[in-house]
Amino acid sequence: MARPIKETPILYGEDARRFEKRMKEKRHEDPEKRAKRLRDYEMIMKIFEG
Repeated sequence: MARPIKETPILYGEDARRFEKRMKEKRHEDPEKRAKRLRDYEMIMKIFEG
């Protein structure tokens, strides 16, 4: 049986500032990993289409 999901905690102070800063940072993904991720996604979507 699945466990219930706990409520998401609210961040305050330095934790909140650090979280917000990290969310604003642009994440870089190398082209090879991106291409593989998109190929995998397309394959999964074809499976679900039928």
